[in-house]
Amino acid sequence: MSEADIARLGAGIKLLVLDVDGVLTDGGLYYDHEGRVSKRFNVQDGLGIKIAQSFGLDVAVTTGLNHGAVEKRVRELGIAEYHAGHVDKAPLVDGICGRLGLERAEVAYLGDDWVDAGVMRSVGLPMAVLNAQPEILALARWVSTRPGGHGAVREAVMFLLRCRGQYDAAWEKWR
Repeated sequence: MSEADIARLGAGIKLLVLDVDGVLTDGGLYYDHEGRVSKRFNVQDGLGIKIAQSFGLDVAVTTGLNHGAVEKRVRELGIAEYHAGHVDKAPLVDGICGRLGLERAEVAYLGDDWVDAGVMRSVGLPMAVLNAQPEILALARWVSTRPGGHGAVREAVMFLLRCRGQYDAAWEKWR
């Protein structure tokens, strides 16, 4: 598929669905001496999500794990469609599409690992972070130049805004 074809797919995207571990985070699980888990999020990714939302690009989050830190971050970002503890993500995306009145062709999904394969096969624009597993990279139509947890989400948002013809307006808002 050519870059122009991928850009055409991106122009029709209305919803960006994100995996968490390895996409919104670097995939690390940080345990303290009491066994509590913490995660690291990138603030540039967070601002990218807020920019996407301000330009009518909805964002949803799905994750196979269920950690309070993730839910707190997702809620801080104003993401209403948050689904934790699910490894079969395609049905979740179907439900989100139904609630938002979208077709799967209007959905992009950014993933990194095998658990993302099924949903990536079902959406209009499958996307992967730079350090995704080889099988996931093979499924992706677009791949970030940054690894997960280090600005890959922001990069994906900026790509979609460019495709949708909204990047210049987004930048102008901040200049």
